Amino acid sequence: MEKLTAKLSESILDKFSMDFLRNQVLKNAYGNDDTVIAALDPRVLLAWYLFFGLVPWFVSDIPFLLGCFLLVMATTILARVAGLVLFLFALGVFSQTGYLFLVTLLFGGDASAIAPLLILTLKVATISLASVTVFSGLDPDKLSNGLMWYGCPERLSFSISYAYRMLPMLMEEFQNVLLSYRLRGNPPAHETFGGKVKYLVYQVKIIMQSFYPLMLNTAKRSRTTVEALELRGYRYAAVNKSVKKIKLAALKVTYNDGLFLAVSFLVVAVAVLISTLL
Repeated sequence: MEKLTAKLSESILDKFSMDFLRNQVLKNAYGNDDTVIAALDPRVLLAWYLFFGLVPWFVSDIPFLLGCFLLVMATTILARVAGLVLFLFALGVFSQTGYLFLVTLLFGGDASAIAPLLILTLKVATISLASVTVFSGLDPDKLSNGLMWYGCPERLSFSISYAYRMLPMLMEEFQNVLLSYRLRGNPPAHETFGGKVKYLVYQVKIIMQSFYPLMLNTAKRSRTTVEALELRGYRYAAVNKSVKKIKLAALKVTYNDGLFLAVSFLVVAVAVLISTLL
């Protein structure tokens, strides 16, 4: 039994390796270019997100919230979001709901608390999945151009696209720092289950110690990139209207954008009608 438990924990730790995390992060940032969501106009998606990111907070009808949740869940599937992101979403949302339900029962509550907790869960889940759909399903450049079209400062939109481009370098730098700590460290033996737990604690400790040199090295690289942009006239191009017009010329609303909005409007209308009848 102990050997089986040790083997199972070893397989789980192997799956959550540094390479796995890096591949999941890069897939989430760059691996969704051929999806239905990525092909949509970013202006349409940002307006769609504005609705599903705000309206659920002010509505408490379960049929309406359930309809919105099913819609954003479908768009998340179409966006082909990385499994790690969905796992963290499910862990965060549903563990919080379970914790609140247990606390409610502990302090004298009953099953009547399920309905308010269900409303809260649907609100948080809908808004979270809408965010995942837009910010994980869109190409960084298209997202940046969409924000620029809505009047966001050029530096803000550029910072978002630049942050996506920094991900591969950030993950590579993190792995280098982590390996340097491992070379100088003495990890505990992890043949038994207790050793696996100690080894996991050791890994977490090393990861926490790696963040400061990671941020320092990344800041140095970012400074080099900013200096190169300044030398190429980025400051002037950021405020030049002709440059902005050229960047936004590729944005076009197509038939698929209209179909996407029509389906979303139909689902919301059906949810509102069901809420009214009930």
